[in-house]
This record gives sequence, structure tokens and C-alpha cells, in this order.
Amino acid sequence: MLSSLIKPAAALALAVALISIVLIALGTSPVAVFAALGEGAFGSWYAFTDTIVKATPLVFTGLAISMAFSAALWNIGADGQLLVGAILAGAIGPLLGGWPRPIAITIVLAAGAVGGALWGGLAGWLRARRDVNEVISTIMLNFVAVQILSWCVHGPLMELTRAYPTSTPIAASAHLGFYFPPSRLNLGIVLGTVLAIGCHLLLFRTSFGFELRAMGRNRRAAAFFGLPIAALTVRVMALSGALAGLAGSVQVAAITHRLYEKLSPGWGYEAIAVALVARLNPIGVLAAAFLFGALDNGSQAMQRAVGVSPVLVQVIEGMVILILLAFDTPVWSRIVVRLGGEKEPVPAPALSSDV
Repeated sequence: MLSSLIKPAAALALAVALISIVLIALGTSPVAVFAALGEGAFGSWYAFTDTIVKATPLVFTGLAISMAFSAALWNIGADGQLLVGAILAGAIGPLLGGWPRPIAITIVLAAGAVGGALWGGLAGWLRARRDVNEVISTIMLNFVAVQILSWCVHGPLMELTRAYPTSTPIAASAHLGFYFPPSRLNLGIVLGTVLAIGCHLLLFRTSFGFELRAMGRNRRAAAFFGLPIAALTVRVMALSGALAGLAGSVQVAAITHRLYEKLSPGWGYEAIAVALVARLNPIGVLAAAFLFGALDNGSQAMQRAVGVSPVLVQVIEGMVILILLAFDTPVWSRIVVRLGGEKEPVPAPALSSDV
């Protein structure tokens, strides 16, 4: 586990070093910039808990991406799956007034998981039965989900006064309560942590996880050895969608308590970076989501304190991904070997056909 963190940590350190050089060239103190960033993310108990709150949807969507990518299914639709999950949660939530709190919360969260699973499973079915590239289908389904949300808050789910394009608030019995007020800390992060452990066990301790990873390593070989590729594709995409849909229902149950346009600022897309930094490891997703949550939470404080645009955070995130990709190239491997004073491995000679 610790060894898998070396490359992401090195990539982050190198990205910070490169950004520091640019800041110095522009006449800005990198120490002041990163101190402001850290202050905004961790400078107080409220800032720290808000960092956790902002990391929570990235945990769910990061897990969704990690599971799909581990099977070599390029799910770019976590944002749409999150929105569909939120729509179902927001639609059923107002009907749960008077229900026991644990049951109401369970129904709302389950509705989000079902909505995301249906949206992700649809893309999986299109890939399995119609050979539709999942990159294209999931991206297109993202746009469809955005339009469905817009229609819902302007139409059938619009609040009763019809004054604002938002939905009717969900029942109080379905709220995930806050802890340590005035912070917005809630049980969503606990659920995300439990799911991260569960996904890790599923991937590395079950036959389904083995089949999933085998399909991800070599789809043709997996099919040759009898794995049900079509069924696995649908199941994995449905599982990935369910995890992303949970992000939407947790956000509705814990934070917004209603639907509105622009509900997601792009968590499903940012989750791709989270999953890649975590090296598709579900436990690593927790650390990567916390890092990205800290960067997001500290960016506004950085702008207020030193006048540096929050876009710098996106530059850092992008550089970390690019550096990680560079670390995985054969060229970098040869550089590491030479710096370490080791000889490059000599490939075994091919056997003659007449042996």
C-alpha cells in the first residue's frame, strides 16, 4: 500500500516545484501562495470539516471510476449517473414525511444508487449488446442527465410556489444530520469510507473482482477462458453507476435537501483525476479525494489572501496527472534504471521455431 503512494506523492511534489518556479518568475511568493492554500483547507476546524465535505462526493465518484477503469471500461459518465441518482432521491424524498428516520434515509440513498445503476447499466448494455463505445455513450448520457434535471426543476418537481427553479425540499426525516455545528460534516464520509473498504475487498478478495480485473487486463483472453464478458460489462457499469448515484443522493440528503440546476460542479469529471492519482486502488481513492477536496476548499482562500486565481488548483491537478502518466512510460523506467546504476534487463532470446 505504501509503495503505491510513492509515485502520486512524487508527482504532487514535482508539480508543486514546477508551479513554484512559475510563481517566482511572475513575482509571487510560492510560500505565501501555498500557505494561503493550506490555511483555507486546514486553518480552522470549520475549514478542515469543509474539506472533508467537499471530498465526500469525490470519494463516491472516484470509487465509481476506479471500478469501471479496473475492468477497462472507460466510464466518463459518473457526472450524469450522479445527477440521475440525485433526481430520484430528490423525487422520492418529499414523500417520506412521517417515516422513521433510518428507513427514510435508507430509501433516499437506495433511490440514488438505483438511479445511477440504471444510467450506468444502460451504457454497459449498449457496449455489451450493440458494441457502442462506452466513452461516447457515457458522455452523451451526461448531457441527457443535465437536461432531465433541468426539465424536472422547471416542471414536475418544481417547488410549490413556482417562483424558483428548484425542487420541493425532501422530508426532514430523510436528512443526513450535521455534526459539530456550524460545520456541515455528515455521515456521508463514513458511508464512503465503508464503501471504499468494501470495493477493495470486492476487487481483491472475491471471484467477481478477479473476473473484473482479468477482463481489464485482457478482454480477449478472458473471453477465451470462458468469462461472461457481456454480463460482466453490464454488471460493472451498473456497479460503477450505483456508486456515482450514491454521491448524488448523499449530496441531496446531507447538503442541498433539494434539486437545482448545476447541482454538480463537475465531480464526475474530477473523479477521473482522483481515480488516476489513486492508481485505481479503492483505499487510495480516500486519500486522493481528500487531497482534491483540500485543493478545492483552499483555492478561494488563496485568491482572497494573495490574489492568485483558483484556476491554479486546476493547473496543479492537471500537472499531477501528466507527471503520473510520464512516470508510467518506458522512457522514465529507463531513466530510473540508469540513475540507480542498474543494468537494463535483457529480454530473453526468442526460441527458434525448429527447437
